[in-house]
Amino acid sequence: MWSKIDAYIKKYNLLNTSDLYIIALSGGADSVALLLLLHEAGYRVHVAHCNFHLRGAESDRDEAFCVELCEKLGVELHRAHFDTHEYAELHKVSIEMAARELRYSWFAQLCKDVGAAGVCVAHHSDDSVETVLLNLVRGTGLRGLMGIQPKSQMSQKNRPSVTCLRPLLCVSRAEIEDFLVKRGQKYVTDSTNLEADVQRNRIRLQVLPLLRELNPAVSENIQRMTENVGEAQTVLDTIVDKYRNSNILEIRELEKYGSSEYIVYEWLKNYGFNGSQVRQIMDAESGRIVSSASGYEVLKDRSRLIVEAISKPLKRNIVPEEGTYRLDENMLFRVRKCAVYVSKMPYIATLDAAKVTFPLTVRGVEEGDWMIPYGMSGRKLLSDLMTDCKMTVFEKRRQLVVVDSQGVIVWAVGLRTDSRVAVSDQTKEVLEIGLCDNGNL
Repeated sequence: MWSKIDAYIKKYNLLNTSDLYIIALSGGADSVALLLLLHEAGYRVHVAHCNFHLRGAESDRDEAFCVELCEKLGVELHRAHFDTHEYAELHKVSIEMAARELRYSWFAQLCKDVGAAGVCVAHHSDDSVETVLLNLVRGTGLRGLMGIQPKSQMSQKNRPSVTCLRPLLCVSRAEIEDFLVKRGQKYVTDSTNLEADVQRNRIRLQVLPLLRELNPAVSENIQRMTENVGEAQTVLDTIVDKYRNSNILEIRELEKYGSSEYIVYEWLKNYGFNGSQVRQIMDAESGRIVSSASGYEVLKDRSRLIVEAISKPLKRNIVPEEGTYRLDENMLFRVRKCAVYVSKMPYIATLDAAKVTFPLTVRGVEEGDWMIPYGMSGRKLLSDLMTDCKMTVFEKRRQLVVVDSQGVIVWAVGLRTDSRVAVSDQTKEVLEIGLCDNGNL
């Protein structure tokens, strides 16, 4: 069995003889085999055991077994005791999730404290098969069909991450038990693993035996499929990586790959969008916006998708006189009188000072807003002007206007000034208005 595991370690570059690793030891058959195999292969290892105090005397029995085994092997053992019920109640999570968060948080800190390269966990091929079947029942995409991966980063919010390594994924539970029997090595059994009231246990104890009646090699076949799916996922990730750092995705550009929906999903899931929302936006007409629970919006703009963080609209600001004003934490507005000139910059407007009356109001565009754009003789709705400029819905929502005390929209910021207040040959003094979102005017 070791030759198979050794080849697997080398294939996925899991372990290095020069590094130190933590082995997560529960006392069960899988983790006991993992400890024996890596220790005897010459890897530098420490052991970590968690007592979650969930099974009374049985939990203490498991800990005592691990202490005895590590003393026998001469391996350093680290132990942690958790009040799992209290943690679950405090954080409003299930017992299973509480135990998971507690152990991986401790593993991460322990690796940091002792300088370990990662934590080795004893998942085997049957665990991966069970995971695939569970994901199928719950509904999954390609990643769910990859099962458990040989190497992954376990991270939790506001806590350090830890590298998890799984050298036993290439062998089955039966192979592990056979190895221990031949060695005469004892292990402990978690009685809850024999109960069929948990989903994973029902897969293990009821579903898989039925599938093996159909095909005795079902586990091997599913495990092989996970590896094939993993290869396909690697190819897809390479494609998605081309677009991942952009907030704009050209859908037509994806047609060369034959299908765009999966690439769109992989791109949008980083912003908190789920599969159902991706289908909504792909089927929607141009102009549709869908929001994610993570605080982002995606807009379908013709043949493009645009993602932006949800932001609060700028509140209405009154500017009573000349000066510099902070409209929000990121935006400055300045108004001053100066010698006659005509600005060529989009975010600085020059108006005839004699034709503009204070106070000024800086606000977003409202329904029915109109102006007489410079160079035109007739009025034009701001909504039409923005459409003519091919602005997206996001850009239209951000568009600001400056309105004087007479209700005249003297400046559609960055677009046009109004002809009624434009600089002319008769202008004696200019009112210069500037807007900046980087703190420098």
